[in-house]
Amino acid sequence: MASRFYVETLGCPKNEVDSEKLVGTLLAQGLTATDDETQADVVVVNTCAFIEEARKESIDTILALSERRKKGARLVVTGCMAERYGDELRANLPEADQIAGFGVAIESGVTAPATAVTLGRKPGIALTAQPVPSFDLLNLPRPASRTPWAYVKIAEGCDRTCGFCAIPSFRGPQRSRDVASILREVDELQAKEIVLVAQDLASYGKDRPEELGAGSIVELVRQVSAKVPRTRLLYLYPSDLSDELIDAILASGVPYFDLSLQHVSKAHLRRMRRWGDGERFLKRIADIRSREADATFRSNFIVGYPGETEDDHDQLLSFVREASLDWCGFFEYSPEEGTYAVNLPDQVPAGLMHERIAELRELQDAITASKRDELIDAVVEVLVDEPGVGRSHREAPQIDGIIRVPTALAVGSFATVRIADAQGPDLVAEGADANDGSAQGADHAG
Repeated sequence: MASRFYVETLGCPKNEVDSEKLVGTLLAQGLTATDDETQADVVVVNTCAFIEEARKESIDTILALSERRKKGARLVVTGCMAERYGDELRANLPEADQIAGFGVAIESGVTAPATAVTLGRKPGIALTAQPVPSFDLLNLPRPASRTPWAYVKIAEGCDRTCGFCAIPSFRGPQRSRDVASILREVDELQAKEIVLVAQDLASYGKDRPEELGAGSIVELVRQVSAKVPRTRLLYLYPSDLSDELIDAILASGVPYFDLSLQHVSKAHLRRMRRWGDGERFLKRIADIRSREADATFRSNFIVGYPGETEDDHDQLLSFVREASLDWCGFFEYSPEEGTYAVNLPDQVPAGLMHERIAELRELQDAITASKRDELIDAVVEVLVDEPGVGRSHREAPQIDGIIRVPTALAVGSFATVRIADAQGPDLVAEGADANDGSAQGADHAG
């Protein structure tokens, strides 16, 4: 029987893409996938290291899977924690048979090549960690998507120097993929909705001025949109949201704008080493709404970054009320080793951070619920993700609410439904089972 592998993915959509690349590689080497970690010969954990909470979840998951794996199975830790804290993990995490960062590819085989480092200490499958060209992971093949939608990572790394973010220190500078490889992956996935992701999506192509250049995201969106019914973009830095990009997004038929704002106080944004201010953001949002009344907005904000004053907080509250965004994620500031902000004065006490974030979340929950109530009796087109669950253009997969639809609708099909009820972030279409609670609605930050 072929050896079996299990992959557990933590963190953002970009990590999910990396995991699928690993899955494609392991399948090509003759291994078979299993959804039961207790039956796997190889257990891979793709970790997240964005903030302290994510790191804790990663360690807890590694330890839990180590307990559940069968005797002789190998445990491989990869992803952001492996890259950022590899030496520390090797010294303090004996449960892991291998810590494999981004500079290596996980392979299986009877023997390891002479240049490879053997993964693991236990007998069984011979895994190897081989040096691979920088950025190679993004261009590895992927299996067809198991869902009607799929993430596609179009670039790796980031050139910005935001005061709170350590990602450039271990993901490196921005490295954009060529258009042909992206379009080939879109074809291979066979998905109805493609969600383009990157650390800095709108800057796609800036690092390759002779081949691509600034503004290349516009033509890429057009080409992807010509291949699939839905194209969605996640993580847009506001300064790069040009008129041309807005037009391309609106023309794609998915008027969904995920803007990485982080705050609105001009003075505080400069402390964060960020561009913009609340007034500029409001004008841009109003401009988009004037072009498309059904435009949907998501953003995320950091609360408690060093130096945040009561006035800064009040400005953010006022912005949230006035902007009336459909979706918002709020995150407490997490001091990250190696970042500009880690040693800044005027650190905000944890208790005050908790109070501020609770106030913001209560306000946004009411706004989101009100905007969902406004959709009752509306007729919308949904993509059916799974039996009884669909999404319109207003809901990004795994992040926002859902639309409960009749279970008779075929998975992967588009259907026109009338909204009969709203339950917090979720909507209920006529003929659907009205179960309480949201199946999704998670915040994201990366």
